[in-house]
Amino acid sequence: MLPQPARRLLAWCVFTLAVAGVAALGVWLCIVLKTAVTPVLLALLGTALLGPLHQRLTRIGVNRSLAAGITCLAVIGVVGGAMYVVVLALIETGDQIIASLKQAGADLAKHFGAAGTSLEDLAINAKDLLAKFGGTAASGVITGISVVGEMIATAILALLLIFFFLRDSDRAVGTLRSLAPGARADTLEAMARRAFQAVEGFMRGTTFIAAIDAVCITIGLLVLRVPGAVGLGALVFVGAYIPYLGAFISGAVAVLVAFADRGWVIGLWALGVVLAVQVLEGHVLQPMIQSRTVQMHPAVVMLAITAGASVAGILGMLLAVPLTAAAFGVFSELRSRYGAPRADHAAQPPAEGSTGG
Repeated sequence: MLPQPARRLLAWCVFTLAVAGVAALGVWLCIVLKTAVTPVLLALLGTALLGPLHQRLTRIGVNRSLAAGITCLAVIGVVGGAMYVVVLALIETGDQIIASLKQAGADLAKHFGAAGTSLEDLAINAKDLLAKFGGTAASGVITGISVVGEMIATAILALLLIFFFLRDSDRAVGTLRSLAPGARADTLEAMARRAFQAVEGFMRGTTFIAAIDAVCITIGLLVLRVPGAVGLGALVFVGAYIPYLGAFISGAVAVLVAFADRGWVIGLWALGVVLAVQVLEGHVLQPMIQSRTVQMHPAVVMLAITAGASVAGILGMLLAVPLTAAAFGVFSELRSRYGAPRADHAAQPPAEGSTGG
């Protein structure tokens, strides 16, 4: 026989343990089946990003399969071209960027001691790692070939899944509703829609914001004649998909390169450009573009990124935030369905009492 508060605490403990157990089992299965899970997650993100193009093609009378094929070809063209530009810019300016970072580390070491030395060592190690990776891939060592082959296979499988997801998206609701009996089908459909809308909003908004950030910072660095401006802009674009942390790291690299190669004055101007772009993003772009998506506290985002990095490295960091946004979307839907009626019911007795009095 336990008092009511103790029973409630026990119930919450059991619920928390059950949720943690299911989450741990899900993470373990994703790790074990990562070869199959990774393309599916990437395909879902790609489908959320490319859905409007496919819908526009189908509205003008294009066959769904043909529209999905055209969308995938557009993806190959755009992503392939962007990757070519980014890789070419990093190859052409990579040595210059690393040399500038080393110089920045040496200069900072004169004023801050170990901090600058660590930065210089990091730049040297990064160059060595890139050289080893390039040498491994070029020499045809089995490890390098297997890594490249796995990446290519994952990309191809994700692209094929995007095609099928786009083509058969009209059947998704019916298939989903068949998994839940009776009235639960409506709840399951609403949860799935809210989760997908959250991922959709995150992908579209982040891509648009990343492009604006990269263009603005690249223009600013070109005006300041900072070496490797295009490569640094590419890093800003890629880093924007990791909220807060990615923007901080890419922006810091740009400022350090400007400081090392062009001096304190240009370095401060570069810092001003980066800060101005971040202020524009935080106070204008984010509220305008992502106002309809699930809003998450920065602490939640950082914890999600940390957990994703511990589970799957860089890929986990990229996938952590959209998956967390989907989870928040499901939670918001459940709260709106089952939390609001209770609040209204709890508000009724005082109103009746005041009326009767």
